[in-house]
Amino acid sequence: MARQTAGKTVSQIARDKGLKYFLISFSDLAGVSRSKLVPARAIDDMVGDGAGFAGFATHLDMTPAHPDMFAVPDTASLVQLPWKPEVGWMAANLVMDGAEVDHAPRNALRRMVGLAAGRGYRLKTGVECEYHLLSEDGADISDPRDTMAKPCYDQQALMRRYDVVSEICDAMLELGWGPYQNDHEDANGQFEMNWDYDDVLVTADRHTFFKFMVKSIAEKHGLRATFMPKPFGHITGNGCHTHASLWNEAGRKNLFHDPGGELGVSKLGYRFLGGVLNHAGALASIFNPTVNSYKRINGRVTASGATWAPNTVSYTGNNRTHMVRIPDEGRFEFRLMDGATNPYLAQAALLAAGLDGIEKETDPGKRLDINMYEVAGDAELGKLKVKRLPLNLLDALRLTGKCRMLREYLGEETVTAFLRLKEREWDDYARHLTQWERDTTLDC
Repeated sequence: MARQTAGKTVSQIARDKGLKYFLISFSDLAGVSRSKLVPARAIDDMVGDGAGFAGFATHLDMTPAHPDMFAVPDTASLVQLPWKPEVGWMAANLVMDGAEVDHAPRNALRRMVGLAAGRGYRLKTGVECEYHLLSEDGADISDPRDTMAKPCYDQQALMRRYDVVSEICDAMLELGWGPYQNDHEDANGQFEMNWDYDDVLVTADRHTFFKFMVKSIAEKHGLRATFMPKPFGHITGNGCHTHASLWNEAGRKNLFHDPGGELGVSKLGYRFLGGVLNHAGALASIFNPTVNSYKRINGRVTASGATWAPNTVSYTGNNRTHMVRIPDEGRFEFRLMDGATNPYLAQAALLAAGLDGIEKETDPGKRLDINMYEVAGDAELGKLKVKRLPLNLLDALRLTGKCRMLREYLGEETVTAFLRLKEREWDDYARHLTQWERDTTLDC
């Protein structure tokens, strides 16, 4: 029997909205969106039973011998594509042999949401998704006149891409996301668009859809959008800063907010922060999941004068040179995540580390109100009792593999599957012969 949505079947909603097709979509471990396009006449059956997929054909930890996997759409996530209104999109949960696929990223986040709810907590988050608009072939930024050394907030460059940016913002307005600002970011060809925070699963679904939407609208205008962490060596990379606050189960009281607390943050908030800082090294492979990611967080100073990315495990007040910033009372800005992070796994891992910090009453240590970019050398870091972030993906993966907390909260299957995927990726990269090697080693 077809599930009901607001008293109507999805096929009835399709008739009301003029929807002809539906994308039943899921995110694999690499963050790639996978979908089947389903005609409206068949959607009620798909909502009930799910659309069938071969899991091995995607970045999931499966073999060709595994049975069919079904993507069961969450009807509450239904979005009508603003740029193609005859198509609807729904985020789906993966099921195999009647049981949820443990290592499917959305399932992992849903489990974490349920665990937090069982402890009386509700995580609300918002993300700042940075991206570059490139030429159609991806070889360079799309605007040859965008050459300023400090291009952040450049009005002329922003308005030269008005058609793309405004169409994306109009779409978010139409979808009811509450977008409130759009800007040209610190790199040439780079933009950021902000919308309202919400419950963590809603934000993860919107983050996933936002990446699909930005790429689609850019293609419509003959351009290519990329969320790659460091697409160009000399300019700032793409972060995905995440603002987070923990609320009571009813969602009415911000438990991180305490007007009498240091910087307006409660003891509970600092314990959550302590958990994230304590496990930062292990979280890095999830927040920064590609080889390229470590060219952003460990990159050289860019043409603008700063990378705007963290390189140490530290926190501060309203200061953008640390891994965690407290920009306002009652919330944290986690600045480690980059544009390649999986929207579901990143939020699940953040919540896991925070809950662990609360459970263990982890002290985040001393707040540092200094410019971390001016701290030079391991000796000075040692005096400050500050650790560096992993220097590359392999180092990060090794820390993830040793982390009992992630295995306990996200599950053994999820962590093992993620590590297998990323270790294969590292091995493939390590075996790749680069021009740099030839230039520096040919005459050894």
